[in-house]
Amino acid sequence: MFIEVVKSKIHRVTVTEANLNYIGSITIDEDLMDAANLIENEKVQIVNNNNGERFETYIIKGERGTGVICLNGAAARKVQPGDVVIIMSYALMDFEEAKTFRPAVVFPDTATNKLV
Repeated sequence: MFIEVVKSKIHRVTVTEANLNYIGSITIDEDLMDAANLIENEKVQIVNNNNGERFETYIIKGERGTGVICLNGAAARKVQPGDVVIIMSYALMDFEEAKTFRPAVVFPDTATNKLV
């Protein structure tokens, strides 16, 4: 049996931009991606702590060290710059493997989105 579990999480990061005139996705600073074990084009769920919105999109690699968190396209309507969000990805695993798996969880500084 396989179950879906949290694989990666960037907990409480601040949205720096919202770009409605883009095809879609979320741009994430590559430092945060590496720390959270995320890759470009990976599907993620976004939870907006400011307004309760939950939605899914995919990742675009952002410039390393900039702290960029930019929601693009239609997702830009779900956030405002300054909103605090949680970014999560999930993986399918064998039930026994999932019992011992530990997700990568990152707690960046919400003022700068830099790793602390």
